[in-house]
Amino acid sequence: MSGSGTLAVMRIATLRRPRSGDRQPGAVGVARLDRRTKRLTKRLKPGDIAIIDHVDLDRVAAEALVAARVVAVVNAGPSISGRYPNLGPEILLTAGIPLLDSVDAELFSQVREGETIRVHENTVYAMDGAVLAKGELQTAETVASAMAEARAGLAVQLEAFASNTMEYLKRERDLLLDGIGVPDIRTDLEGRHALVVVRGYDYRQDLLALRHYIREFRPVLIAVDGGADALLDEGLKPHLIVGDMDSVSDEALRCGAEVVVHAYRDGHAPGLSRVQDLGIDPVVFPAAGTSEDVALLLADDKGASLIVAVGTHATLVEFLDKGRAGMASTFLTRLRVGGKLVDAKGVSRLYRSRIPGHTLALLVIATVITFAVALTVTPGGRAYQFIFTHWWHGLVGWLHGLFT
Repeated sequence: MSGSGTLAVMRIATLRRPRSGDRQPGAVGVARLDRRTKRLTKRLKPGDIAIIDHVDLDRVAAEALVAARVVAVVNAGPSISGRYPNLGPEILLTAGIPLLDSVDAELFSQVREGETIRVHENTVYAMDGAVLAKGELQTAETVASAMAEARAGLAVQLEAFASNTMEYLKRERDLLLDGIGVPDIRTDLEGRHALVVVRGYDYRQDLLALRHYIREFRPVLIAVDGGADALLDEGLKPHLIVGDMDSVSDEALRCGAEVVVHAYRDGHAPGLSRVQDLGIDPVVFPAAGTSEDVALLLADDKGASLIVAVGTHATLVEFLDKGRAGMASTFLTRLRVGGKLVDAKGVSRLYRSRIPGHTLALLVIATVITFAVALTVTPGGRAYQFIFTHWWHGLVGWLHGLFT
């Protein structure tokens, strides 16, 4: 090829090379898909685009997505259905993460795991520009409007919550009132404090605030599913792991803690085979409530003198935000445990206040002045002053002789 031909090819290649200014608008990232948000967050990486199917996106799921540092969230379902004022969408928007809502569920079959896609405004694109799906882009205005409508219909949800509470009471009366059905465990809780950790609201702040309490009282550490990983992340080893085993890591299950698998009321336990495959012989606890309830009931029945709850659900808004009718069981369980239960939620707020900087500066100055006065007026201080003065003059004389 001649020199002019080579230059022509190089010129064409240069023209075809994408420029930074040609970058298409929107969020570009690797697609990660799962219809269960809790399961998806385990494998998300910074810069990914999360594709979920989560009606009424709750606060815990939204905070997990924010922590994973995704660049966009595409939801096949409505993030706010209007049933109740759920907190998730607002958390995503506050973190600057675009939320595309009510996208056609066919997107799960059109996009492959690990494929790079682009989300711009209300559309999901393949990297060749093909339109994969369209949805409703949530904004601060649309979320505020939907939340206002949801609050207006809150009375209906309160009625449903009350109805579910009565149904649960009828089904689990013996367990709640008399503790019938609570299995025996090896872990000794009699007369001890129990710290029940759920990887829920503000659990990191509360665990940090409770470190002195844990060090002093050495409570039995009861982890609910992923709460075991939360404890290990803080350098703490759980004594007991309770749950259906859908959000706890294999490493946490192998840490040496006793494992209690939460089963359905009929005895079916989806997480049992996973635990047994790890060579662990677990205890099975059939109950109709949540794993959080099972942990609280277990601690109470086995004689814990005080139960401190981290990351659990304590308010009506949190019960509804969980998005499950079964959260009515948690309401009754908390009534059952009664005065033993102390919520760690909010403890971190009590410890946020720190001594102001100017107060610390005044304290240091006062200490220095006190020390100086003591050196001046006390016999011991004058002796130290004489020794220091003699040493200083000797050092100055030595340095003078060294450099002259």
